[in-house]
Amino acid sequence: MEGGNALAQFLPLILIFAIMYFLLIRPQQKKVKEHRAMVEALRKGDRVVTQGGLIGKVSRVQDGELEVELAPNVKVRVLRHAISEVRSKTEPAES
Repeated sequence: MEGGNALAQFLPLILIFAIMYFLLIRPQQKKVKEHRAMVEALRKGDRVVTQGGLIGKVSRVQDGELEVELAPNVKVRVLRHAISEVRSKTEPAES
């Protein structure tokens, strides 16, 4: 019975791949999806933290960039994906 023997040889590899998928790959995909949604929801007035550790307030939103005010009259341009955390969200504008 070589057919059953071959399956028994590949079963540990299949189990290892399944465990790696559920413990490593799937949570990482979820984290990336949440980060993408957070970055797309950024708007003027949000307090953010960059990957470099700078904390500031979003003063302007463009397609791929944000202008973040770090201190009065100190503004830097940051790529959207370089935002690591949103500290506080602004209230949505009333219609």
